[in-house]
Amino acid sequence: MVRLTNSCLYVKRPRRLVSSSMEPDHVDMIVSQWHEQRPDVDVSGMAIIGRISRLERMIRPRLNATFARHGLESWEFDVLATLRRSGPPFRLSAGQLLRSMMITSGTMTNRIDRLEERGFIRRQPDPDDRRAVLVELTKSGLAKIDAALPDHAANEQRIIEALSSRDRDTLVRLLRKLHHTVEKGAE
Repeated sequence: MVRLTNSCLYVKRPRRLVSSSMEPDHVDMIVSQWHEQRPDVDVSGMAIIGRISRLERMIRPRLNATFARHGLESWEFDVLATLRRSGPPFRLSAGQLLRSMMITSGTMTNRIDRLEERGFIRRQPDPDDRRAVLVELTKSGLAKIDAALPDHAANEQRIIEALSSRDRDTLVRLLRKLHHTVEKGAE
């Protein structure tokens, strides 16, 4: 049984009653409709996956607006940030970048080409492996990422400001657990 009220969504499940003290949202409505139309199907996963998907679609434009103010696209920020957080000399092999970005090698090559054209990175031969190439931040690339990072971090803080410190810790723990589970299933 599902009952949607002004302040709570009640979903009767085997052996327990789940209550949300927050105002119902669009996902609550979808879950409630499915419970009414197909009570034989457990759609409780939609309450989580639906929110993750909707949040990504709402958050992405806010992140992109911050990157755009710095003349960057999100993928450019990601590559520059990956190199920056690797520490001095801010250099990684193309393979290391590829693994950290979880994209195809062709996409990575294209991204490296474009960032090199903009003067943010440079390629260098790997002295330890003649077949490999190292990708390194230039001074311009370092300046660009160092200027964008504080605004990006502040933007993310604004996005999550409604969550208490305890809520944030709990959410991080639960998302980490889900991430590990999904990642293992993809292998």
